[in-house]
Amino acid sequence: MTTYDERASLADLTTTAGRVHRSVEAVIEGKPEVVRLALTVLLAEGHLLIEDVPGVGKTMLAKALARSIDCSVRRIQFTPDLLPSDITGVSVYDQQRQEFEFKPGAIFAQIVIGDEINRASPKTQSALLESMEERQVTMDGQSYPLPSPFMVVATQNPVEMEGTYPLPEAQRDRFMARVSIGYPSPAAELRMLDVHGGASPLDGLRPVAGAQEIVRLTEAVRAVHVAEAVRRYAVELVAATRHHPDLRLGASPRATLHLLRAAKAAAAMAGREFALPDDVQSLAVPVLAHRLLPTAQAQLNRRSAEQVVLEIVRRTPVPEPSAPQWGQSAPGLRPPGPRGA
Repeated sequence: MTTYDERASLADLTTTAGRVHRSVEAVIEGKPEVVRLALTVLLAEGHLLIEDVPGVGKTMLAKALARSIDCSVRRIQFTPDLLPSDITGVSVYDQQRQEFEFKPGAIFAQIVIGDEINRASPKTQSALLESMEERQVTMDGQSYPLPSPFMVVATQNPVEMEGTYPLPEAQRDRFMARVSIGYPSPAAELRMLDVHGGASPLDGLRPVAGAQEIVRLTEAVRAVHVAEAVRRYAVELVAATRHHPDLRLGASPRATLHLLRAAKAAAAMAGREFALPDDVQSLAVPVLAHRLLPTAQAQLNRRSAEQVVLEIVRRTPVPEPSAPQWGQSAPGLRPPGPRGA
């Protein structure tokens, strides 16, 4: 179980997360669940993919999150002519010293905003693979570590849009979660006209948390306890995607790890020292769906990956605690079906 100091860190985490949430929500009207998921990914040390049609606030969400934290921010506009070296950096020959000097690229920031990532070629998209997984860049045999915290917030248009390239499977698998913002409600859109009509609300946004504070809070998230039954439940959900008849590619072991990390972050944001099956259930779709590839028959039947994940959640038995808290429990099983999802 966690110590008193770790419990204090969790209290700090909920307070800080609340401040950042309110800061971002001042810009993104009427989308509290989307903002909460973005914070969950940040505290779980993951990367976020925001996918939706143009004009619904994808880039605004990424910028609002970045400006709410006092850390270095770089924005990359992905275009068809963007080169991998524009992202990672390049070695330049210094004639005075007669040696090559590494010039860091845009990836060397604590929060990197990749705008319209699927408008660049797959070769350029692949420049992010090492950075997102190993948090370093290797150039000419030399590895350069990236700063901490490090998070890539990428936006993309649906693949049906003109001028887009589908993200490679390896690239999608490195994003912890995918979220769609969706259109605002009429009331939220009316408020948006008042707030955004005169000037950008980003202009008045000030940092409400520091980079080192975020690093300390991510350490508190790592200390959240996950019972064996909850870990087994996450493994069963992911394993079911690998044998489902409507999927030709299931989720990877990395997906299981991301699902567990996100569940720990969600538990910490709720002020709990232990994760529940509900945390896993609520994050199953955003963490797993973008990694899955439906079969041709499923696509003809208009079966989406999200529908398949929801079906798997309904069918997979949920463990029951045999003690008051999951931090102390040994599991039983209760009938399948979502609880709190």
